[in-house]
Amino acid sequence: MSKNVFITLLKREVVPAIGCTEPIAVALAAATAARALGYQAESLDVAVSANLLKNGMGVIVPGCGEMGLHIAAAAGAIGGKSELGLECLRDIDEDLAQKAKAMVAADKVNLHLPDNEDLLYCKVIASGNSHTGAAELKDTHTNITRIWKDGAIISEKIEEKTAEEKQEEWPLTVAKIFEFANTTPLEEISFILEAAAMNRKVAEEGLQRHYGLSVGRNIDEQVRKNILADDMQTFATRLTAAAADARMAGVQMPVMSNSGSGNQGITCTMPVVACAIRLDKNDGELARALIMSHLISIHIKHHLGRLSAHCGAMVAGTASACGIAHLMGGDLNVMERTIRNMVGNIAGMICDGAKSSCALKVASAVGAGIQSAMLALEGIAVPGNEGIVSDDIEACIANLGVLGSTGMRETDKVILDIMLHKKQA
Repeated sequence: MSKNVFITLLKREVVPAIGCTEPIAVALAAATAARALGYQAESLDVAVSANLLKNGMGVIVPGCGEMGLHIAAAAGAIGGKSELGLECLRDIDEDLAQKAKAMVAADKVNLHLPDNEDLLYCKVIASGNSHTGAAELKDTHTNITRIWKDGAIISEKIEEKTAEEKQEEWPLTVAKIFEFANTTPLEEISFILEAAAMNRKVAEEGLQRHYGLSVGRNIDEQVRKNILADDMQTFATRLTAAAADARMAGVQMPVMSNSGSGNQGITCTMPVVACAIRLDKNDGELARALIMSHLISIHIKHHLGRLSAHCGAMVAGTASACGIAHLMGGDLNVMERTIRNMVGNIAGMICDGAKSSCALKVASAVGAGIQSAMLALEGIAVPGNEGIVSDDIEACIANLGVLGSTGMRETDKVILDIMLHKKQA
């Protein structure tokens, strides 16, 4: 298999993003619709899929200081730049934020579910000056499929099914990823170090100031008080959680995402970076471990789908555990044992939307991941006859995918129903 396939996947799935990617996807669709409109948007009609709604209800929109998809759509339409993709709200300032808030306060943003069953879908119709512009986004967080001006299609994206959509053509396996991470010339994969630099800046920001639940900062404080040990696992957990704290609180800094998720990008990256620091590894060793981590996450996420009731932190925690095992000299068997240990441990972690407590799930996944890797390095793995674990690692990953994408469909509906109808304190 050509190594270009791996590099193409990495450069498509590991990209900078500002803010939680579900509200940012809505902002991107709104920005695209407003650009098609060509006038100041006066009102917005926003159709979003249930899964996108679930992940956009409880997270702060960058530059706005408020949470939810109404403000995300308004900010995108008023000040978003569609050409920036997942960084479309990069230039939102106080003046633009106030205009977006005024639009929402005037009840000019109508949010509703679409008339389809797509898991990741958004269509925004922007109206102004007696004209309309519209944009449709589906399947991935940046995939604008159609654009309209006054009801007429002016742009339409027609593509052949990708490898991601054709299971039989999916190019990755754990064995192929391991080979690629170990044999590709460093100069061809060193770009992944940008993820380390970018996500560490956000982690440091999360340690410096109180964001969300301050999970990472609190761990840091407990270390300073000698309540928690300053060991490698604690260091990895606090750096990763701090970055998630800041991101979910709407910090206007980019993170390197993975498979459409900033938290997954953080969790694929920061535990590996932290362990590389403590193990005194060089940039070349770090780059190979990060390649291992990010590709394993992409591989597992392919089986699960973009949005589901399954928490992506578990996937990314599994991936970073493989990266850490790689840093410590683990071979392919160690990678497989690490994955089996994670599947046998926290495979059932649910996703109940993007919010501040995601940092807690990230912390749990990092801790479980390091434990899994340490067991794997000692030759210990959950046996293939237990639960959904299989001795065949690709079957094991496929089992996890079936659990999350098929088995948890009803769970997904129940979670959303609870979120929409619970009484607020």
